[in-house]
Amino acid sequence: MFDYLNGILTDKILDDNSSATIDINGVGYLVAISQRDFNCLPDINESVKLFTILVHKEDVMMLYGFLNKDARNIFKILTSVSGVGPKMAIQLLNEFDPAEIISIVTAENHKELTRTKGVGAKLAQKIVLELKDKFKDCIVSPATNKVVTQTSQSLDDAKNVLISFGYEQEEISDALNYALDFVHKDDDAEDILKFALKFLSKEL
Repeated sequence: MFDYLNGILTDKILDDNSSATIDINGVGYLVAISQRDFNCLPDINESVKLFTILVHKEDVMMLYGFLNKDARNIFKILTSVSGVGPKMAIQLLNEFDPAEIISIVTAENHKELTRTKGVGAKLAQKIVLELKDKFKDCIVSPATNKVVTQTSQSLDDAKNVLISFGYEQEEISDALNYALDFVHKDDDAEDILKFALKFLSKEL
């Protein structure tokens, strides 16, 4: 329903159910967020952009917000596990960043997940069992700690063009990570290149 909200931060509350209120054209949107994202919010009355997902459970609807798409994608995947609701997924994102969650699950280190409040051994094992295959197709850029799905042909093509332009591997990795915030990896290489070159030229 909402892909993102871009407006003015008018209120923020840090507790077990941290939240932010964003004003967009006179309408205040209450958004649940992780404590990790809360700590990165701007000051009150400054602009902020949150990537969102609307969760409808029984007779309650709640909007969850994230400062980046990686966290939102991990939230979606975590809540696909039976027994992991939105609040539990947020607790996991309080404890670990998206890259850490992927590394823990793919390494089948379920004990590490039990550091999270409310996550017992059985649930941790279930998360690892159900998600390890889903996370196999993910890599993490060491330069930015951002999550990227394994390369598609268009992403490969864009990468090869950047290599031909003489850019270093680290520069290319950063630029492609930036581009994937705006386009899908299966979009045309030309679209990916447009944003990658924008990043590399520092015209942000």
